[in-house]
Amino acid sequence: MSPLSVSHAAPRLLAEWEPQSAVILTWPHIHSDWASQLNNVEPVFAQIVGHICDYQEVILVCYDAAHQQHVTRVLHQQGINLAAVRMYSIPTNDTWVRDYGPLTVSVQGKLQLVDFRFNGWGGKYSAELDDRVSRGLYAQQAFGETPVTYSSLFLEGGSLDSDGAGTLLTTERCLLGPTRNPQMRKTDYEQLFKRQFGVDRVLWLAHGELQGDDTDGHIDMLARFCDTTTIAYVHCDDQQDDHYESLARMQHELQTLRTVAGKPYSLVPLPFPAAKFHDDGRRMAASYANFLIINGAVLMPTYADPLDTLAMQQLSRCFPDRKIVGVPCLPIIEQNGSLHCLTMQLPRGVIPARQ
Repeated sequence: MSPLSVSHAAPRLLAEWEPQSAVILTWPHIHSDWASQLNNVEPVFAQIVGHICDYQEVILVCYDAAHQQHVTRVLHQQGINLAAVRMYSIPTNDTWVRDYGPLTVSVQGKLQLVDFRFNGWGGKYSAELDDRVSRGLYAQQAFGETPVTYSSLFLEGGSLDSDGAGTLLTTERCLLGPTRNPQMRKTDYEQLFKRQFGVDRVLWLAHGELQGDDTDGHIDMLARFCDTTTIAYVHCDDQQDDHYESLARMQHELQTLRTVAGKPYSLVPLPFPAAKFHDDGRRMAASYANFLIINGAVLMPTYADPLDTLAMQQLSRCFPDRKIVGVPCLPIIEQNGSLHCLTMQLPRGVIPARQ
């Protein structure tokens, strides 16, 4: 089976809220930056897998066969439904599969995957193994008959948010920075997104930055489509917080955006949790916008913060037909990401049915 190219018919980059078949996660291991924190983070991963398995399947990437056996024991001990978990042994540098996993487009009703290059968020970290994960999954037929197109450009899934209807939300700071594709300008990206994803409009945010986020401003830490007319976003009302000015400017930008129909978006502010710090005093990037939409539910990161409850209430406004499930993610933000960064959804029809 060889990868196919996307046809000339207009593709469509699916929205996260569309029906899914599975979610990919890469389990942490001793060869990653999680080595000294495994006792704290593995229970969080088990929770995420368990919640997803309540609604759909999970694809787990394990470092090797021995690691796969270990993960199986952990999930069994936690009472996880292993019948809903598919495991593959592929060596990785780290766990942030949102940024090196495949993106899914629909072309004339048929699903195709697009695999972009990944260079560790502009060369900040080693990423040679992560860059090959999608190829490894394809080689092991994790995607069944779904074809994969490979791109030579560096692009991370967390840097884009699609409404599934031709509009893309992203940030200038990430895409236009010098360490991914320095030759690319706004118009170049817009042409790429139109060709590759069928995108008619790209909404660019120039403001919004979280300390401790080393992705250069991924949109999935800042503002997210909840449907084609609603955006949930991080809002800071503490004028003494270092983030106040930047997030206020981002809010103003969001207020100026218009839907395809020319109307303002319905904007739902998500509270900004109290500052969380590493042991060495560096601030961690805690964001409620880093939620994951799955079939029937939304998994939202929580941070042992009084505002966790308000954030869940706000998201319930955005997703009235889905259960809002909190997942304790303080151990996750120790490594500069959160729940959505750990996951990549695969729309319904991508993976083959079990025999």
